[in-house]
Amino acid sequence: MGDLMPERCGWCGTDPLYMAYHDEEWGVPQHDDQRLFEKLILEGAQAGLSWITILRKREAYRKAFHAFDPVSVAAMTDAELEAVLRDPGIVRNRLKVFSARRNALAFLAVQREFGTFDAFLWSFVGGVPKVNQPRTLSEVPAVTPEAEALSKALKKRGFTFVGPTIMYAYMQSMGLVDDHLAGCWRKAP
Repeated sequence: MGDLMPERCGWCGTDPLYMAYHDEEWGVPQHDDQRLFEKLILEGAQAGLSWITILRKREAYRKAFHAFDPVSVAAMTDAELEAVLRDPGIVRNRLKVFSARRNALAFLAVQREFGTFDAFLWSFVGGVPKVNQPRTLSEVPAVTPEAEALSKALKKRGFTFVGPTIMYAYMQSMGLVDDHLAGCWRKAP
């Protein structure tokens, strides 16, 4: 049994970092606000890029954005954000970098309104993960009505880089949706 690899969703390929992300994070229900904030910022940074690119840069993002503490990110000055733009370890896109502060401020406002960002976020799936039954990658949607509703609610509250496709990827990664393929060892029973 030593050489047998567990069956995984095909999108993660054979890159060890990608496989670890699939095995340990993607689709695992997450309720920690700081982790939810981290992934919200990283998903926005990923827009137009491959997820593996962002995974490879995640540690640099953690350093640049104060380990994704939303209070610290909300307090970042323009000068600090300009310094982040010079960091070759991250995606140096001005709109994406400056959106981290804007999203941190909006995130803190949601926490004040709902008690936690977790409570707000999970309300879009009734508090329990939505388990889909895709057999192939082509059966996994790029967007759903829940993702559209989440995107609309976030935009209304001042968030940026939170379009419906980005929000569906976010919902998948944070475990609000289980889109592991049939046969994948991570698939919920």
